[in-house]
Amino acid sequence: MPEPTTVTEAIRVLGRSEAGQELPAKLRADVRMLGALLGRVLRESGSPGLYEDVERLRAATIHAYTDDSPEAFARAEAIAGSFTVERADEVARAFTVYFHLANLAEEHQRVRALRDRDGQPDRAGGADSVAGAYARLAAETDAATALRRLQSLRFHPVFTAHPTEARRRAISTSVRRLAAMLIEHDSASEGGADARRAQRRMLEEIDTLWRTAPLRAEKPSPTDEVRAVMAIFDETLYTAVPRFYRRVDDALQGGEGGARAPLVRPFVRIGSWVGGDRDGNPFVTADVTRAAADIASEHVLRGLENTANRIGRTLTLDAATTPPSDELVGLWQRLREADPDAAAEIAKRSPDEPHRRILLLVARRIAATRTGDARRAYRDPDELLADLETLQRSLVAAGAARQAYGGLQQLVWQVRTYGFHLAELEVRQHSAVHRRVLDELAAGGARSAEAEEVLDVFRAISDLQRRYGPEAAGRYIVSFTQSADDLANVHRLARHAAGADAAPVLDVIPLFETFADLQAAPRVLAEAVEHPEFARRLEETGRRMEVMLGYSDSSKDVGPVAANLALYDAQAAISEWARQAGIELTLFHGRGGALGRGGGPANSAILAQPPHSVDGRFKLTEQGEVIFARYADPAIAMRHIDQVAAAILMASAPSNEERNRKASERFAAVAATMDAASRERFFSLVKADGFARWFATVTPMEEVGMLALGSRPARRGLSVESLEDLRAIPWVFAWTQARINLAGWFGLGSALQAVGDQELLRDAYTQWPLLRTLIDNVAMSLAKTDRRIARRYLELGDRDDLAEIVLDELELTRFWVEAVTGGELLHNKPVLQRAVKMRSPYVDALSLLQLRALRALREAPEGAPADASQQRLLLLSVSGVAAGLQNTG
Repeated sequence: MPEPTTVTEAIRVLGRSEAGQELPAKLRADVRMLGALLGRVLRESGSPGLYEDVERLRAATIHAYTDDSPEAFARAEAIAGSFTVERADEVARAFTVYFHLANLAEEHQRVRALRDRDGQPDRAGGADSVAGAYARLAAETDAATALRRLQSLRFHPVFTAHPTEARRRAISTSVRRLAAMLIEHDSASEGGADARRAQRRMLEEIDTLWRTAPLRAEKPSPTDEVRAVMAIFDETLYTAVPRFYRRVDDALQGGEGGARAPLVRPFVRIGSWVGGDRDGNPFVTADVTRAAADIASEHVLRGLENTANRIGRTLTLDAATTPPSDELVGLWQRLREADPDAAAEIAKRSPDEPHRRILLLVARRIAATRTGDARRAYRDPDELLADLETLQRSLVAAGAARQAYGGLQQLVWQVRTYGFHLAELEVRQHSAVHRRVLDELAAGGARSAEAEEVLDVFRAISDLQRRYGPEAAGRYIVSFTQSADDLANVHRLARHAAGADAAPVLDVIPLFETFADLQAAPRVLAEAVEHPEFARRLEETGRRMEVMLGYSDSSKDVGPVAANLALYDAQAAISEWARQAGIELTLFHGRGGALGRGGGPANSAILAQPPHSVDGRFKLTEQGEVIFARYADPAIAMRHIDQVAAAILMASAPSNEERNRKASERFAAVAATMDAASRERFFSLVKADGFARWFATVTPMEEVGMLALGSRPARRGLSVESLEDLRAIPWVFAWTQARINLAGWFGLGSALQAVGDQELLRDAYTQWPLLRTLIDNVAMSLAKTDRRIARRYLELGDRDDLAEIVLDELELTRFWVEAVTGGELLHNKPVLQRAVKMRSPYVDALSLLQLRALRALREAPEGAPADASQQRLLLLSVSGVAAGLQNTG
C-alpha cells in the first residue's frame, strides 16, 4: 500500500477501514472541525514547518498502522528520530492537544447518544437502567420485594487522589470550556453567524490550550487535590444526582411522578480519601484532613444555601390558595425568634406567601451554618430536614403536592445525600505505622514526630465529628491488615489520643491486599469481631460491617489472572462468614482505573460477583482519570450511576446469583488449572534475577516518578531492587506507557493453554460471568498494546530472555483470547473497537517520540547528568500517551 502524503489522505485511508466506516457522521464532523482548528493554530504558532512536521509524522504512523509492514514502521520511526529535540517537543505537544480534542469529541458524541435515547422506553427500560432492572426484578420476584430492594440500594463511590491523572487542572478547565462551545455549535444553524461565532471562540480556546504548559511545575499539594475533586462536585454531582433520582422516580411513577411522595430514596453516598489517605503520603497531615473537611463542607453548604434561595423565590403561593398548616405557622414563629431582622425583611417582601417565607429563612439558617454563626446555625442535617419536611407536609395538606415533591424534593434529596459534609472523609493508614507508634507509647519517653502526627489524626476526627456529625469522618481503613490486632490497634490509639470518653466514633475497616492476606481474611475477621470495641460498634450499627479488598497489590503479587480468581474466592468466603455471623456486609472494592488494578466496566464486574456478596450495596474507589471520565459531564455521570445501580439491583436477583453459583461450581477445575498455570508463568518473569532493574530500564518507571501527577510518592523507598518497594500504580502506569500493558493480561495465555480445550473454554466464556469479564477486560488491554513498539522498549534492556517471555506470552494471550471469543479483539464491542483503532496510530506517534527520548536517556554515559531536554520530551509524551489511551493507572 503506498504511503499517504498528507494527513487528509491518511484520514481517508483510515476512513476506508471498518473503524472509519462505523464512525458516526456527527462525531466524524466534530473531529474534522476540531482537527482543522488545531491545524490552523499550529500554522499560526510562529514555529516554521511545525504543521508540516506534525502532518508528516501523523501520515506515517497511520500508514504504518494500516500497512503493518516493517518498512512502514521504520519510516515512521525515522521521522520521529529526525526531529531536533525542540521540534520533537512541539510535535509531542501537538499530538497531546489533538487527543484532548478527540476525547472531547467522543465524550460529546456520548452525550448526544444519551440525549437521543432519553425518553425512549424500549431502550431506557433495558436491564442496564434502574427502571429496567426494577421491572425485571419485580417480574422475577414480586413488586414488594423489588421495591424493598430499590429502597435499600446503596452505591458508594469513594474518590481518591492517586498519581494517574496526568492532565493539569488548567487543561481540564480549558477542555470543559470547549465542551460548552461544542454544545453551542450544535444548536447553531450550519454556516450561520452563530456557528461562525462558536468556531471563532473554539479557535481562540484551542490556541489557549496549545499555549498552556502541559506539565505541572510542581506536584499538587493534598489541598490542591481536594479542590480538584470539589470542581466535580460543583459542576456535576451536586445537581446530577438529584436529577437522576427524579428521572428514576418519574420512570417508576409515570404521570404521578412529582405529584406524590417519591418511591426513590437517596442511595448514592460519596466518600473521599483526598486529604484523608496518609498511607505512604507524608504530606497528608492531621491539619490537611481538617482543611479537606472544611473545604468540602463550605462547598456543600453554599450549594444548599443557593438551592434553598432559588426554590424559595419560586414558592409564590398565596395564603388564600395554599394556607399554611399549624405546624408551619409554629415553625415560622421559631425561625422569626431566632432571626427577627431577617424575618421582618422577608415578611415585608412576601406578606401573604408563608411557604416562600419559610424557605427563604431556612436559606438564611444554612448560611449561618456555613459561616459558623452558632446562634442561628442548624445543629445538624437532621434539623434542616425536619424543617423541609414540615414545609412539604404543609404544601401537601394545602393541595400543592407538586410544589412539595417538585423542586423542594430535590433539595431534600441533596441534604440526604450530602449532609453538611458533602463526602465522608475516610482516613487510611498502614498497619505497620500503628504498631510502631504503639510500641513507642508503651516504651514511654518523648514522643516522635510520627507518633504525635498519628495521635493528632484521631483528634482531628473527633473535631470533625463534633462540627459536622459522625458521618463526616468515621471510617478508618487499615492498610495491609494481617491480624485482628491490626484492627484493635486503631481503637487503642484513639484512646491514647483523646481519652476513653472523648474518642471518636470509628468504623474500622480492614484492607486485605496481598494474596496471602486475602486467603486469611475470614479468620482475621472472625477474631476481630470478638474484640470488645469492635463488637460494641457492630451492635450500635445493627451489625453492619465493611471489608475492603485491594486489587492492585494482589495483581502485582501473583499476576492478574490468579489475583482475579483469589479475589472472587475471598469475596465468597467473607460473604459466607458474614451470613453465618449475622452481619450485614458491604465489600469495599479498591479498584484502580487501569485493568491491572481492577479497572474496567463496573457494571459487568458487579454482575460477576459471588452470591450474597453484593446484596444491594456496592462501594468502590474511583481513581485518577476515571473520576473525570465518569463524573465530569452531567449526562455521562447520570448514565454511569444508572448502569452501576442497575447492576447492583440485578446482582442480587435469584437468577443472577444462581448463574454465578452454578458456574463457579461447574468450572472449578478450570479455575484451578488457570490459577496454577498463570501464577507459574507470572513468577517465571517477576521472580527472575534482576527483573526489577530490568523493568525500570525498559519502561519509563523512573521518569514517571518525576511527573508532578499527585502529592503521593510513586514508591515506598528509593530502591528498585524489589517490586515490593514499588507501588502498584507506577507498576501499571509504566507498562502502559511502554504499550505493553503487561499488568492487565500477563499469564492469561498460559492459563487458557493449560486448560487447552477450546470448546470447554468457549462454553465457560458464555456461561461463567467471572471468566467473561476477565477475558473481555484483557481484550481491551491487548487492543491497546503494540508488539512493534513494545519490542523497541524491551530492547532498551540487556535481557533477551525476559523480553522473549513477555512477547511470547503476549502472542499466546492474543491467540487464546481471539480463539475463545470467536473473533478479533473487541469484535463483540464494536464501539470500543472503533475508538481504539481510530486513535492507536496517533498514540503510536507519541510512543515513538517517547522511545527516542528514553533511548537517549538510557544510552547516556554512566554518571553523566540527565539531559533535561530529553527528560522534558519524555514527560510530555507520557502526558500525551495517557490522554490517548485514557485508562493508564
